[in-house]
Amino acid sequence: MSYQTFIEDADKLIQANEKWTGITPEAVARMRLQNRFRTGLDIARYTAAIMRRDMADYDQDPSKFTQSLGCWHGFIGQQKVISLKKHFGSTERRYLYLSGWMVAALRSEFGPLPDQSMHEKTSVPALIEELYTFLRQADARELGMLFRDIDRARETGDSVRHRQLQQAVDTYETHIIPIIADIDAGFGNAEATYLLAKKMIEAGACALQIENQVSDEKQCGHQDGKVTVPHEDFVAKIRACRYAFLELGIDDGIIVARTDSLGAGLTKQIAFSAREGDIGDQYNSFLDCEEVANGQHQNGEVLITRGSKILRPRRLRSNLYQFREGTGADRCVLDCITALQNGADLLWIETEKPHIEQIAGMVDRVRQVIPNAKLVYNNSPSFNWTLNFRQQVFDAWKNDGRDVSGYDRQKLMSEEYDDTPLAIEADESIRTFQRDASLRAGIFHHLITLPTYHTAALSTDNLAKEYFGDQGMLGYVANVQRKEIRQAIACVRHQNMAGSDIGDDHKEYFSGEAALKAGGKHNTMNQFAA
Repeated sequence: MSYQTFIEDADKLIQANEKWTGITPEAVARMRLQNRFRTGLDIARYTAAIMRRDMADYDQDPSKFTQSLGCWHGFIGQQKVISLKKHFGSTERRYLYLSGWMVAALRSEFGPLPDQSMHEKTSVPALIEELYTFLRQADARELGMLFRDIDRARETGDSVRHRQLQQAVDTYETHIIPIIADIDAGFGNAEATYLLAKKMIEAGACALQIENQVSDEKQCGHQDGKVTVPHEDFVAKIRACRYAFLELGIDDGIIVARTDSLGAGLTKQIAFSAREGDIGDQYNSFLDCEEVANGQHQNGEVLITRGSKILRPRRLRSNLYQFREGTGADRCVLDCITALQNGADLLWIETEKPHIEQIAGMVDRVRQVIPNAKLVYNNSPSFNWTLNFRQQVFDAWKNDGRDVSGYDRQKLMSEEYDDTPLAIEADESIRTFQRDASLRAGIFHHLITLPTYHTAALSTDNLAKEYFGDQGMLGYVANVQRKEIRQAIACVRHQNMAGSDIGDDHKEYFSGEAALKAGGKHNTMNQFAA
């Protein structure tokens, strides 16, 4: 609907209510345009359609992968999307990621916590709502500036500029983009998963990522001690998420099923099996067992049968059961196929290193059963990207018979190698990793889970070193403010970014000429107008 149509609709409404004195149609139209998304469900419905379209486009052309960065605060997410629009002119195929790790480390009332689902479950939907609050405010701010430009064009009689600005409003691209939100292992049983999923969807999440770890034993995907659940337990939680989407009318909501089996060597329970070869039997087939002769079992032991054999699963003192070494990839493949066959839309395979052929080897096997299987992949800060890729190049060169005598494989992280041919080739592989992995390994979406955690730490360290050192105020001015101005960072005018101009517009709507506005000639933000 066009800007002019919004005005005409508001005018009809106001004309029908004669006591609404001082209400102007254009102000109403502007406020409605600035608040296009009224609820989180509006957002979830809108963004789910975007993701579905992007998934279909990727199936046709795997060069059209999508990307996101993890954001731990609404302001961080807002600035990311503002930057996308500034640098690329569009948010196309760019999302936000909500990391459970960052919620635990930065958003819990208990203070910093490890990624073990100990934080308040309500903090996850609260962050989704906060992210979208900031994105909606970015829409209101940017549209508000267009409206002010329309007023100036009208005042100066510039009809061409006036039409251009109205067209800009009519074709305006919102800051609202999809969020893939981490629900960890569901924070409890399937009912708890369903209840939390509803809150996350109501806050605006169109995509929920859930993992196959035991909820009360949950670990970060890049730490040891992970414990998986049988497939039937995980499928129940996938169904719980789907029911939550369907109940709330988000019929095309996306479920990302994550498997931690590559690094998880333990299970808390032996799966139920009704017959040989069923999914429970397949899960149990990976258990580390020893054969037991008739009459050789002891009190309290758990035994299973496989064909004519009686087997004793290796049970640890923690009452956990152990999988056989070397079965992680096979278990990942079975996890992926089972999840997709039971309602998941996308996969996530948590790996221990960023190696395209390792990922592709598993995806190739999944695609033998489900040809359009697609991955969300964690370009994790837990990987030492420099060392990993330098070692990959070292190994490839060595296998090709090239001379690697000038390199120490264990010390390739050293700065002394930065300008060497090996390091340059490794950096190029890092640069093209997302493109190459999407073409070869079926990765639809690349994300970095914790980037803004690290950027906040790095920038704060640099500022503290300069400001509290010899540079004093120049440490801030030269390294922050001057760069903000020259790079046209929107928040250099922080009053505007915080909504001061929007507030002034509202004051004028509400009080007319009596409005006491903040944006007058004495506002120091005017120093940044140039």
